[in-house]
Amino acid sequence: MTTRSRWTAAAAALTLMAALTACGGDDGGETDGTLTVWSLENLTDRMQATQKIVDGFTAATGIKVKLVATDENQFSSLITNAAAAGTLPDVVGALPLAAVAQMHTNELVDTEAAKAVVDQLGASGFSPRALELTSQDGAQLSVPSDGWAQLLFYRKDLFDAAGLAKPETYDAIRAAARKLNTKDVAGITLATVGNDAFTQQTFENLALGNNCQLVDEAKAVQLESPECLATFQLYDELIKNWSVPGAQDVDTTRATYFSGKASMVVWSSFLLDELAGLRNDALPTCAQCKSDPTWLAKNTGVVTAIAGPGGQPAQFGEITSWTITKDSPRGDAAQRFVAYMMNEGYADWLAIAPEGKIPVRKGAADWNKLPAGVDSKKPLAEIYPAEVLDALLKSPDTFQRWGFPQKQGALVGATLGELPVPKAINGMAGGELDAAGAAERAAEDVKTIQKSLE
Repeated sequence: MTTRSRWTAAAAALTLMAALTACGGDDGGETDGTLTVWSLENLTDRMQATQKIVDGFTAATGIKVKLVATDENQFSSLITNAAAAGTLPDVVGALPLAAVAQMHTNELVDTEAAKAVVDQLGASGFSPRALELTSQDGAQLSVPSDGWAQLLFYRKDLFDAAGLAKPETYDAIRAAARKLNTKDVAGITLATVGNDAFTQQTFENLALGNNCQLVDEAKAVQLESPECLATFQLYDELIKNWSVPGAQDVDTTRATYFSGKASMVVWSSFLLDELAGLRNDALPTCAQCKSDPTWLAKNTGVVTAIAGPGGQPAQFGEITSWTITKDSPRGDAAQRFVAYMMNEGYADWLAIAPEGKIPVRKGAADWNKLPAGVDSKKPLAEIYPAEVLDALLKSPDTFQRWGFPQKQGALVGATLGELPVPKAINGMAGGELDAAGAAERAAEDVKTIQKSLE
């Protein structure tokens, strides 16, 4: 699972099939002036919410839009096939950075159209980092819309009782995990499964703040650098000494923290509504939560950016974008649509899942007051203190990602398919590798992937 998507692949595939059937089975460009828009927000309720925004755009402009649900896991093959068949959509929405990079590599994005929309809305109103991550060589590849943040959640009550510092550095995380680890409560729970992108996101979130990079400016793999080795060593200590035994993934780490059996967990901002008891199939189960479903949320602190001894505070985050495809005969209408989604329709778009749609355009929506949750709805401002939400709103400015500053988006996409770092971490968790061995294996695997792209 990429943590922006809490959906299973099976559910996504079913949604895709249903949407294509509803749209007549044709997901390519229209010939009658109708815009074709693919959206990776493909759950049924999210598609319905998006359709309402689209209907508002049509009512305001007279421009018809055909909305098509698209599965993120199938996107690469779908967009490649559409390009080959000459049936590209006019716009693609909710597109993660690696997919934007893939489209740009294949010369499928209209960079001038994206820049025109950003200029129209005002570049100064966007998160500078969001614009940086969606640009290359001075070209604006897409219009950044929103993002989700990888965060470290921690038990404030346990930290306060033990007199521990906020876990925002390697040393503080290590000290807290050691001190708070007991037979009943783990110091931390971290992902260790080798075939899950969530493990990669967890590791990268720690690595970025120590200036551990995937590659350097010369494209040389850096996973055996001192900065990366220090991150592997920290991860190794945490999972072997103070975490939960056995394979840990996106579901088990959440369940452990929700049951009150871990003092810290690294998870995405999608956890925020679940932590507050707003999603029935992922409710907190700690003893105190039985009488107060919001107890865990009230007693949880959030760290948005972590610093290692060799770096500055940083965090993993995903920016999702609107892309306008190259050579669309409806390019002007496509620009109007994206500008509408980023302005008049922006608040409703963010409201689809505010906990996972942190705005990257400032002042365009009152994000704190948007209703979050699935089975129950409540504004995040009614659950979390202002300092937590303010930190989240600022978090896109501290987002960093492996490979993108070095123009290696294609390599990033390929590694997300092969997952060399999660496999090395799984080797550490099983006792097969130490930190140095894990770094070496991950580095060699990335070099192999790199050569395959040449």
